[in-house]
Amino acid sequence: MSLKRTRNWDDLRYFLAVARTGTLTAAAVQTGTEHTTVARRILALEEGLDRRLFHKSNLGYALTEAGEALLGTAEAMESAFVSGSASGGTGRSVSGTVRIGAPDGFGSVFLAPRMHRLTQAHPGLEVEIMATARIFSLSKREADIVVSLSAPQQARVVTRRLTDYRLFVYGSKGYLDAAEPIRTVADLGRHPFVSYIEDMLFARELNYLNVIGPGASARLRSTNLLAQVHATLAGAGLCIVPGFIAAAHPGLVPVLPDALSLTRAFHMHIHEDHRQAAHIREVAAFIVGAVEAAQALFSRAG
Repeated sequence: MSLKRTRNWDDLRYFLAVARTGTLTAAAVQTGTEHTTVARRILALEEGLDRRLFHKSNLGYALTEAGEALLGTAEAMESAFVSGSASGGTGRSVSGTVRIGAPDGFGSVFLAPRMHRLTQAHPGLEVEIMATARIFSLSKREADIVVSLSAPQQARVVTRRLTDYRLFVYGSKGYLDAAEPIRTVADLGRHPFVSYIEDMLFARELNYLNVIGPGASARLRSTNLLAQVHATLAGAGLCIVPGFIAAAHPGLVPVLPDALSLTRAFHMHIHEDHRQAAHIREVAAFIVGAVEAAQALFSRAG
């Protein structure tokens, strides 16, 4: 498909936003404008190409065959635009917006309290942390940097293993003082656990209860790790929590830390089209450095 009659890169930027979100409203949020502006730019693009790019329905916007043909070209232009604009400076200071997708515990408890050090050093840099229990798509540009619990399942992704981390069983002091004593791992099965909703796990690495034994069950479940932590602090039962999360909550008491622990890993992923972008490289390097400086935090029981 020829792009000679398109107006400019902005038209394609709005096209990509609608293609990825499926609605004008969501595309407007993503591009920081009004839905009427998005609609006007899509219409201009369609008129320039003399083709309909979207099927419109009550469910939203779906790509036509012409839209599908344009998508790959538009994404290639986006990658070139991002890389070129981010690496054009000659000084060390970088600017731009970098969106990080991360598990809620790592994003909220580890990254969020540290990231201001980087933005203070680079006044033109903005960082968005999406700390939530879900899988982020780099190919759809849902995030520029993704921290996950496993190796990438997507093509054209550059990956680095950030660190291993250990998880332990915890309870609140009040709960442990009042409950039946826990002297061995077998005793854990007689206590209620706070855990994840099994059929809503976004990563198989979060399925912890099977290591406790067949008697272990969760009486309270949440998709959010910090919700589990606060329920445990309130005395709801026991919970399996990463040690670096427990370190931020002194009310959590480790249970049999020498007898039972789990090891998982954090991986950092960047789309290969963006790995040369200066602002993304700077944020990625900061994350690596922060993790390396806190290695002891990831291995102890809080």
